[in-house]
Amino acid sequence: MLQISNQVSIPDHEIEVHAIRAQGAGGQNVNKVSTAVHLRFDINASSLPEFYKEKLLVLNDQRISKEGVIVIKAQQYRTQEKNKEDALSRLQALIQSVAIIHKKRKATQPTKGSKLRRLDSKTKQGRLKALRGNINDH
Repeated sequence: MLQISNQVSIPDHEIEVHAIRAQGAGGQNVNKVSTAVHLRFDINASSLPEFYKEKLLVLNDQRISKEGVIVIKAQQYRTQEKNKEDALSRLQALIQSVAIIHKKRKATQPTKGSKLRRLDSKTKQGRLKALRGNINDH
């Protein structure tokens, strides 16, 4: 059971975890032991609330296929158990990230005082630059 929030959790049977051989350097061990983990999670077939499903399906993430399947490959650690934990925590973080509702930005107008301060600083800077010019004594 993967806990997403206080009310939402994913049963283990909805998450497919397969052990595969890891890529990259690692000597003889990497060639004979399947320590990497491939995690697959079908969004549409899951028991997640519709809110989560909709947000996940519109998310522009390379880990989510067009069919709505999340694929996470974990091969950072040397043991299968740690890679499985890593993949599950990454899935949990991905699902939790869509639950955060961002506030809409309200357009505001600058105050009269801030406008005056800006114009004053522009005037001062203009005077300062004018003083840098050549002086003609005719």
